[in-house]
Amino acid sequence: MKIDPTELVNAQEVAPMIGLRNPGGVSVYRRRHDDFPPPVVEKGQCVLWLRSDVEEWARRRASS
Repeated sequence: MKIDPTELVNAQEVAPMIGLRNPGGVSVYRRRHDDFPPPVVEKGQCVLWLRSDVEEWARRRASS
C-alpha cells in the first residue's frame, strides 16, 4: 500500500481533529471507541493515522 506522507497525522494533530486539547487523550479514545480508525503505522512510540480516516470518523461522531 502506498501512502502519501503528507496524509499521515500523529496524536498531536489528531487531538484537535476530534475535539481534544491533550494529545494523550487520543490513546483513551482508541481504547473506548471500537470504531476509532486504526493507525496505518505503529512502531514503538510512532503512531500515525491517515488524515482522511480520522476526519471521516470525526464527521460520523458529530452527526450521531
